[in-house]
Amino acid sequence: MEQILLFCRPGFEIEAGREVTDAAAGEGIFGFFEPEKDRGLVRFYPSAPETADELMARLCLEDLVFVRDWFVVLGEIDLPGADRVSAIIEGLTELGRGFPGCARVEIRVPENNADSDLGNFARKWVSPLSRGLRGAGLLKADQNLPAPARLEVLLPDFSRAVVGFSLATNRARFVGGIPRLRLPASAPSRSALKLEEAWKVFLPPDQELEYLGGGKKAADLGAAPGGWTWQLVRQGMLVSAVDNGPMNPELMATGQVEHVVADGYGWRPKRGIDWMVCDIVDQPRKTARLAVSWLAEGLCRYTVFNLKLPMKKRYDEWLVCQEILVNGLREAGIGFRLRARHLYHDREEITCFIERTG
Repeated sequence: MEQILLFCRPGFEIEAGREVTDAAAGEGIFGFFEPEKDRGLVRFYPSAPETADELMARLCLEDLVFVRDWFVVLGEIDLPGADRVSAIIEGLTELGRGFPGCARVEIRVPENNADSDLGNFARKWVSPLSRGLRGAGLLKADQNLPAPARLEVLLPDFSRAVVGFSLATNRARFVGGIPRLRLPASAPSRSALKLEEAWKVFLPPDQELEYLGGGKKAADLGAAPGGWTWQLVRQGMLVSAVDNGPMNPELMATGQVEHVVADGYGWRPKRGIDWMVCDIVDQPRKTARLAVSWLAEGLCRYTVFNLKLPMKKRYDEWLVCQEILVNGLREAGIGFRLRARHLYHDREEITCFIERTG
């Protein structure tokens, strides 16, 4: 049966499934989804005569929020206790359907995999599996050759493999949508990783200096103790850290931070700045309206902010907030680029990025 395997944060399978079902229907493709509860995996089945390849051609991963990554499923292969490479080769050979040319293979395990032996095996298996696939003509001779797709193997356990392919132009920049980031000891809080991940996901990789460099000015609303301010300072920005709470002393000693003792929702700069970031825990609709007002009034050019979603209506609340953002900015008559994603370092929130254009 035609299907696409979706990857999301464990516990958000329903949101990811609903999102893709709605997005596919918007393109005239109907189908249904099956979530694997608390595994971070969802299977979406397009209804005939549509195919998984056609769905992938019409939907763009960047437009989705709860889906971190995906691939077209070619089939499931039973793995023996020995010579698993031959089992994969035989299974792919007997598929009865073609797939785009691939130069590399990626082996994955579920995000919340608790079996360290499975994780170790997956890392060590890449090399022998790649050699075997190249020898069988199922991968290009050189892994560095350009290829339209990448072969994907998900190992739920040692006994089976879900095999498929991801398109080079329509997959996550990081495998599984998970960038591997390290938190330096100097960071005031772990929230610093959220902003770093947002930049890596939302900003064009070859234009980061254009967005972040050059001594820009920024405001961090709800800044204390300073995790996001710390990231802004690292980029050489001058920061207004707005919060009634105390800031990290080492951060204040940099001379790049002005601590403004005020409520983040009510404070405004005297003139327009480059960046506004906000990680305040409050009603998501309130934060969405805040972002609209900053952009509409020309107070910032870029903004990254988190929307804290309610447990039982996370997807529905995002649709409401999305409408507030899109309609508000259109009514203001400004050009904009909006992206949102449930990042790896997020929990019950999603992160939004908006760039004012034109």
